[in-house]
Amino acid sequence: MSSSEYRVVPIGVIETEYESSESTPIQPIYSQSVGRAIINPEYSAGLKSLELFSHGYLIYWFDRAKKPELLVTPYLDDRQHGVFATRVPSRPNPIGISIVEFIEVGRHIIVFRGADMLNGTPLLDIKPYISKFDDRKSVVDGWIKEMSSDDERYIADDRFEE
Repeated sequence: MSSSEYRVVPIGVIETEYESSESTPIQPIYSQSVGRAIINPEYSAGLKSLELFSHGYLIYWFDRAKKPELLVTPYLDDRQHGVFATRVPSRPNPIGISIVEFIEVGRHIIVFRGADMLNGTPLLDIKPYISKFDDRKSVVDGWIKEMSSDDERYIADDRFEE
């Protein structure tokens, strides 16, 4: 493997009610849907103590995303932005991240609220949300701050899915 190639191995799979991006919430904050992260047996020991946390990051692979483009029109705007100024799934490295609420952490299954990913999505990693490290007080929200609070475009369509 050269220094510019990396191998990523899923640690499990995410199960949700969403079979296509159309009608899927665009962020976990807009979802009350419950999902499950099924952890491969060889990684299940890594869940020890995760039940002590209320929230965490699920990091996953957008395995059904279209070929990436560097200029995109995201779900929440009618204007183009650079892909790195958005959270669209079609990216050079199609990695997704969602902050979810842990409902139950078992031996090899995590039940969570805030599902915004497709059923069968490969799970790459899990990290606990730690408010001391992750909460920021002085955040600038870029072009998102121009959005109306009553904007109703919180559901995805199929523009980024193959």
